[in-house]
Parts: sequence; C-alpha cells; structure tokens
Amino acid sequence: MSSPLTRPLEVERLDLHLEADASRVLLRRYGTSGPEHAVRALERVLALPESQVETMWEATLAEFAHRHRDYQGVVLRHFESLDHPLPANLSPARQALLGACFSMEYSLECAALFNPSIVAHPDQSGVAEGSLRFVMSLRATGEGHVSSITFRTGLIDHRGNVSLDAGRPHVEAPTLGGDAESGYTATFPDHLPIAEQTLFPITPSQSNGIEDARFVRFEDGTYYGTYTAYDGRQIAPEMVATSDFRSYRFLPLKGSALRNKGLALFPRKVGGRYTMLGRQDGENNYLMRSDDLLVWNETHLLTTPKFDWEIVQSGNCGSPMETEAGWLVLTHGVGPTRKYSIGAMLLDLEDPARVIGRLETPLLSPNAEEREGYVPNVVYTCGALTHAGHLIIPYAISDSACRFARVPIEELLRHLKFSA
Repeated sequence: MSSPLTRPLEVERLDLHLEADASRVLLRRYGTSGPEHAVRALERVLALPESQVETMWEATLAEFAHRHRDYQGVVLRHFESLDHPLPANLSPARQALLGACFSMEYSLECAALFNPSIVAHPDQSGVAEGSLRFVMSLRATGEGHVSSITFRTGLIDHRGNVSLDAGRPHVEAPTLGGDAESGYTATFPDHLPIAEQTLFPITPSQSNGIEDARFVRFEDGTYYGTYTAYDGRQIAPEMVATSDFRSYRFLPLKGSALRNKGLALFPRKVGGRYTMLGRQDGENNYLMRSDDLLVWNETHLLTTPKFDWEIVQSGNCGSPMETEAGWLVLTHGVGPTRKYSIGAMLLDLEDPARVIGRLETPLLSPNAEEREGYVPNVVYTCGALTHAGHLIIPYAISDSACRFARVPIEELLRHLKFSA
C-alpha cells in the first residue's frame, strides 16, 4: 500500500546535551575492611592530643566543606552512627573528625548519566503562559557500576523549545524512615532543590543499583516511578511514589506478572483498572492489568518484534501518553549488532490491548555522534512528554550521556494511524 503522507516523519535533534559531572559527589558512610580495622582507626583518633584533633578537623573542613551543602552536619550523623563504645564528653572537633574518618565521597555519575524520563513539575507557579516546567529523572552510574536516581529541572516554552536549569554543584541524600519490607520513606528538606536530590540504593534488593526509573503523573496527582532493583545477581521490579518530589515512598510490588524489566504505568485507570506495560521474557511487549496497584498477576502479549530495526528484541520506552487518537507509546527495538532504536505505537484508548498502528521505521537511531559510549550503538529513553504541539523526547546515547529531540505530535499520530 502506498502512503498518502506527503513527506517522511522527521525528528529534530535539539542542540541540548547533558553530560555526566564527576564533581557531583554524595557524602556517604565509609566502611572499613572489617570490625577490627574500625576499632584500630577509632583508637588512633582517640589517642590524638586535642590540639592535633582541632588542627586536623579545621584542615578537613576547609578542604571538603565547599563540596557539600552541610558537610559538618553529615559527618556528625556518621559519628552518631558508629556502633563502637566511645568515651563520654568527646569534644565537638573530635566527634566531627571521627565522623569524617568514617565518611567518603561517592561520585554518583562519574561513569555515566543516562536513561531519562520527564514529567510536568508539580509547581508551575511563575511559569509564562504556554510554557511548562518539568522534572527529569536520570540514571546516574558511579564507582562499581552502582546506579541511583538523580534529577534535573527545566522548561519547555510555548514553541516547544527546551532549556535546562543551571547545574547544581551539590547532591544530598534523604532522611530515611520505615523499613524495606513494608516500604520505606525518603524525605528531603523543602529548601533543597530537586536537582540536588539523589535516591541511592538502600535495601538489599537494590544493593547494586536502582536502574531505569520510568516516572509518570497519575490521575490523582501522584507521581509513580517504576524501576529495576538489582542486587548483583537478580533483578526485581519496584516502585517509588511522590506528590511533590520532596517526600518519596518506596513501595513493594508483588505478583506473578513481575518477571522482568521495563514496567511502565498508564497515567490513569483504564476500564476501572490499573494498567501497565511490561516485559515477561525480554523479547516482547506485554500489557498488564490489576485491581491493586501493588499486586500484578494478569498479563497479555501485546506486540512481538516485526520490523528490521527490532528483529531481535522489543520493549517500551516509558509510560503511555494519552492523546485524542489513542495511547501513544514509545518503544525500543534491538536490531543487528545490538543496535537500539526508539520507535512508537498507538493503542486504543478504551482497549489498550488493541494496537492501532506501529511505525515501520524508528523515530531515532544512533547517528555517528551518538554511537560511541559505554554501551555502543544505543539510543534509549524512559519517558517522553507532549507539550506545545510537540513530543519532547529526552534520550540517552550509548549509556553515557543525554540529548533531546522533538517531533510534531499531529504528524506522528498521522503516521501511526496510517500504519494501521
């Protein structure tokens, strides 16, 4: 069948790049090689004369305080976390020095900053008419290939132009509450910019990383982020929820349908039920339904690899976006030589198990400038956003850095509807 469309679908790559910044360091608790080592280190600090303690602490503070928003407060919390008997009435300087000796800087994104998802910011106050403030989550990978969730903020104007807010020099960890079994909380102070927050692995299931968060704003105003927890051997789908990007609830997920990566929640219930995309076998796209947000047992095969660019493997690239024409879903496909591309499909609004159309050719494939990196020949996203007549796509290049692209939404939908 010949296409009635007068021109091919063109995606515009924007002149906006986001690179990893190794200077963004998190102050973490430092673990020695064993309890006997820790005791010896404590004893050496306790044996120092007070004058030397004060000199060492002043030098340490001068060297590291500017690299953190509250260096002294964090090292004192690390001092308080020491589980060895200590003399009473230690001077403030000795307490701080002990805390500093059991602290370390961790460069969150020294290896890579990639796999973004983007949602509307919960606070749109002061934004010009027709513009939209956004929050973007990213997978930051550091020493030991441990991944965490970091954030950036920015603006899409009334013409679909994208700008990022100025980079933030600091990054901080939250105050934790609850427990891993029933779901823990992570809270940041109100004054801390979203771009200075990090959600670092806490539980045993996350010990080697929190990967590929897909955030979506649900119909009740809650932002849900599905992600992959990795403990070094096994993966586990998990979820985090927030209403303000200040306080987060980590929610345990259960059910026989949670077998693989790439969970992507629909932004509202469909037919009165929670609905989600996911993978069961690492090869095909599946549709999942449930009456309980945290329990998933029902799954249906949605699509299988069909076109050359996805002949090896297919999956989703973030939560579906509701349009008048149907649910717009970005997909990923793996072709020869493990080349990852980004495509799209359109699902029926009332019955998302019905596929209206799929693009025969990808929206984005790695070009010559994007194919080199930690994992070559990859473009990938964990979620896009529609605004000002455009689909705005933040995307990762070769598991290393991020770029942005946009495409007119009406033109994209025309191609998808015709492909039916």
